[in-house]
Amino acid sequence: MIRPLVLALLLAGVASTAQAQNLIIHGGPIYTGVDGAPPAQQVTLVDGRIAYVGPMRLERTPPDEYIDLKGAALFPGFTDGHAHLDGIGWRELTLNLEGSASVAEAMARLTAWAEANPEGPIVGRGWIETHWPEARFLTAADLDAAAPGRVVLLSRSDGHAVVASSAALAAAGVDASTAAPAGGEILKGADGRPTGLLVDAAEQLVAGLTPQADPEALREAYRAGFRVEAAYGWTGVHFMSAPWRDIPLLEAMAEAGEAPLRIYNSVTPDGAAALIAGGPRSVADGRIITRAIKYYADGALGSRGAALFEPYADRPDTTGLMQITGDQIIPLYEAALRGGIQVATHAIGDRGNASVAEWYQQALNAVPAAERPNGADVRWRIEHAQILRPSDYHWFEHLPIIASMQPSHAIGDLHFAPARLGDARLDGAYAWHSLVDLGVIVVGGSDAPVERGDPLIEFYAAVARADLEGFQGPDWRPGEAVDRATALKMFTLWPALASFREDELGTIEVGKRADFTAFSVDLMTAPVADILNGRAVLTVVDGVVVHRAEAPVRIAP
Repeated sequence: MIRPLVLALLLAGVASTAQAQNLIIHGGPIYTGVDGAPPAQQVTLVDGRIAYVGPMRLERTPPDEYIDLKGAALFPGFTDGHAHLDGIGWRELTLNLEGSASVAEAMARLTAWAEANPEGPIVGRGWIETHWPEARFLTAADLDAAAPGRVVLLSRSDGHAVVASSAALAAAGVDASTAAPAGGEILKGADGRPTGLLVDAAEQLVAGLTPQADPEALREAYRAGFRVEAAYGWTGVHFMSAPWRDIPLLEAMAEAGEAPLRIYNSVTPDGAAALIAGGPRSVADGRIITRAIKYYADGALGSRGAALFEPYADRPDTTGLMQITGDQIIPLYEAALRGGIQVATHAIGDRGNASVAEWYQQALNAVPAAERPNGADVRWRIEHAQILRPSDYHWFEHLPIIASMQPSHAIGDLHFAPARLGDARLDGAYAWHSLVDLGVIVVGGSDAPVERGDPLIEFYAAVARADLEGFQGPDWRPGEAVDRATALKMFTLWPALASFREDELGTIEVGKRADFTAFSVDLMTAPVADILNGRAVLTVVDGVVVHRAEAPVRIAP
């Protein structure tokens, strides 16, 4: 088993996947992320590390390249603390319903895709009914009219519900007599027949109909995911629910120089036993690290699968869906502790979050620090931590628990969360500021492809707490917005801490790895609304430029 010291040596001793250049970057404000430090004017990179940061100066050895930011602002490398790299890639290669303005528009896209792809099942995702004039979920009848006779599976944007066509339901044997599995729901109409919408665990009833990608198609999906994330300015991704079967492929891609970003994997539960037995994995100078397991406690708020203590305000017959019990999960947590493996658990509802926190405490109490490879430094995470009772904040403060949260959820959910929860439960909803005030590490992420995945949207959401049009709604707890320095930490230093790499990443300091993101807009000084008008112009990982837009120009040494 790879223990922490061995892992550190492994990270330091393996050759990089690409040849780093010696660079000088200047020509715009350089925000180091170091508390109290003023913006620098120049950063010098040597062999993939930061050799100098500070005022402009002449270097004795000319660099391979000067990069003039031309007014763009440079930051420590932005890391998406929660995303699904495979889903980001497949979004580029399958039917994408993101941005559909109505049932009619979504179905028009389906019809066009069906005509262009006349054979085989149709798989897509990205629809959300929040702003649709029809104000309803998709149904099998919708899909049947748009793509008659076809097997169609369209995931809601949150990934916690899928609508299946009649042909898909028939192929899977789902009818009026089918019982929903534990942790799932089959929505049925007044006639008792399935509407086509399958929530959370019920999605598995049709999962076998999804075409299995061949190895090259899967590799292309990951290539697409890397391209998208690099162009957005992300230097790293915490890959949640990374399929265990895909880990060797990702490692091979890194060794072959096909992984331009650093990836920190939290694997699916089917890989838990093997990961615990083998210990943390790292290849290509830490480009791909696998040392965490992702579990699910409940579902999502939009599809009413998030587990609440009290019934949904807009559907009093349900309190949501727990996906696992304490008796099932606590032994798995204890095994992870003994194996030196980090745990990340999805929890959105207040009951889901409180349950996970209590389970964490029980596991930590059962396995003394002396029996853990990491001692007391386990850095366990709750992914989303979306709806909390303020009385439960203490769990995050005292265990402690890292809160891994996605600001864009708050600015999308503000259009339906009050209806789902009622006003009182908005205290403790998307509570970034309250948690930070308690000293909790709050890791920022995007949850892409659930959300678009643009770091500028995430930063804006964290500091504005308003939707992309500036709308906030009545008493959307504006005090839970954070200041810009905190927002910067959410996407730089705190993801580094959450992945045990704060000594190497997260700030621009001499000796650290040369990971940088430059945006055309100065996130620290620009009017908040202007943040959304920016774009990533430079992405650097380990001293290698992996994305460059027009603004930074190449100047011969």
